[in-house]
Amino acid sequence: MHLHRRTFLRGSGAAVALPFLEALAPTGPRARGVVQGAAATVAPPKRMLLIMSNMGVIPKNFFPETPGPDYEATPYLEILARHRGRFTVCSGLSHPEVGGAHATEKSFLNAAPHPGRSTFKNTISMDQFAVEQTATVTRFPSLGLIVGYNTGGMPSTTRDGVQIPPERDPAVIYRKLFVQGTPEEVKQRIEELSRGASILDFVLDDAHRLEKHLPSRDRQRIEQYCNSVRELEVRLGQSQAWEQKPKPAVDLQLPRTLPDDSEIQAQTDLMYDITRLALETDATRIVSIFLAPLRVKPKLPGITGETHGLTHHGGDPTKLALLQSVEEIIYGSFARLLDGLVAAPEAGGTLLDNTAVLFGSNLSNANSHDTTNLPILLAGGGFRHGHHLAFDRKNNTPLANLFVSMLQDYGLEVERFASSTGTLTGLERA
Repeated sequence: MHLHRRTFLRGSGAAVALPFLEALAPTGPRARGVVQGAAATVAPPKRMLLIMSNMGVIPKNFFPETPGPDYEATPYLEILARHRGRFTVCSGLSHPEVGGAHATEKSFLNAAPHPGRSTFKNTISMDQFAVEQTATVTRFPSLGLIVGYNTGGMPSTTRDGVQIPPERDPAVIYRKLFVQGTPEEVKQRIEELSRGASILDFVLDDAHRLEKHLPSRDRQRIEQYCNSVRELEVRLGQSQAWEQKPKPAVDLQLPRTLPDDSEIQAQTDLMYDITRLALETDATRIVSIFLAPLRVKPKLPGITGETHGLTHHGGDPTKLALLQSVEEIIYGSFARLLDGLVAAPEAGGTLLDNTAVLFGSNLSNANSHDTTNLPILLAGGGFRHGHHLAFDRKNNTPLANLFVSMLQDYGLEVERFASSTGTLTGLERA
């Protein structure tokens, strides 16, 4: 069978394009896992916050030399000293077969191999895997945020490997999370969502009629397409319900003039504040943040170009000193984020106690584009902290082992994820 390229699905006067089908080619030539409902929600809920910087680190300023609880803190860990007992520092972790310099941004949360190749096929990231496996009980199943510029490799991806567009404007995020529309705006929004659901009904009918006339592989693609439409229907229904619920009131007010990207600390701190409030008000339980300062010209003394140039310092003491200034800001903002999570009380503990926070980079030493021995910190959650878990820095342990530990802490019964070989050895539950 050969379909004309003008063939598409119609419904209620709207059109939805078909996915690519072999029958659409000029010449003839997911499998989804079973979604398991989350365990009964208990108070307080479990959460995950995943933060990736694309800068790497100056290794000697991050990695301790001594393993265990008595490690000597390095300059960047000294910035976090007040939270030493609340985080675990890791060395000797990376994703096997994930090379390709800056292209590895795309694989940080999913360990998809060879992101720099033209044949690269991406897959689902850890945050979206957790979303799939969890019953939707929050207004937003997850949030994807970015500080700086997207260099083409968002780490948060769907099961089909599609990068989820992040939100970079704190004002837009704030309005989505905390600003209640007028009754007229809410009514209009619900009507728009209802029309969308009605269109999907017609589209699915058309898709099923078309499916009967397609070859086997095209039928599989149509079935996957229909599954995606069904998921969208569910989300539309959930969105209609959430539109009728009041949004939480918070004490954070956005500044009249938002800091520009050159103000790295102000932008990062503002995004962290919004993230903390989103978790604290249970607007979402999964947040991924991409810190992307490589293409930014920070407003710091002595820095005239983009941060990217400093990461390729070649051992130049002047560039190293400037790069250290930028990286100290990044770790200082992270320390401030932990301050806020600790300061938020929750059921006899703190917000940090119930939020596993991953902080790391897709690069180790960015000067050499090294993608092994990644700088990784894990804070909070239900883990025992205060240690340096030191793995072999030449024959690295899969970073995905840490992902499995985090997914289990989140409440999911999983034994493997991506390239993992199990949970992370030495990371104990509290």
